[in-house]
Amino acid sequence: MTKEFKLSAERLKELKDELTYLKTVREKEVADQIKEARSFGDLSENSEYDEAKNEQGKLYSRIVELENILAHAVLISDAEVDADVVSIGRRVVVIDMEFNEQATYAIVGSQEADPDENRISEESPFGKALLGRKKGEEVLVDAPAGVLHYKVLDILK
Repeated sequence: MTKEFKLSAERLKELKDELTYLKTVREKEVADQIKEARSFGDLSENSEYDEAKNEQGKLYSRIVELENILAHAVLISDAEVDADVVSIGRRVVVIDMEFNEQATYAIVGSQEADPDENRISEESPFGKALLGRKKGEEVLVDAPAGVLHYKVLDILK
């Protein structure tokens, strides 16, 4: 079975824009780098050529990755999301029951996750533990540091 990538409309547009940029502007830049490096002569000892070919490989790899994500993207719309339940596309306010610290996290698809920005993937242990929970429910999260205990304080749009 093919993996689905759950994306917001904003992230879907970002990925489409990146793919367009890579296929037009960046692909031409890399082709020009290869052409210039070839003009330096002997390819067996030409580090510029090797570097340009490596860059081309990375470029094509990213293009294939983006095409796969876009081909299997599932758009998350607000209409499909229950406002009373923790789900993708919602922000959740939780309190760490051990340290009495409050935090707000956005629950997002794996392609949008950014822990530094408190954007937690629905596939992460914390995201999985929160999904489907309601305001007031307590959540236990199995983490490498041990079991963490949280309580859902609020669910926001």
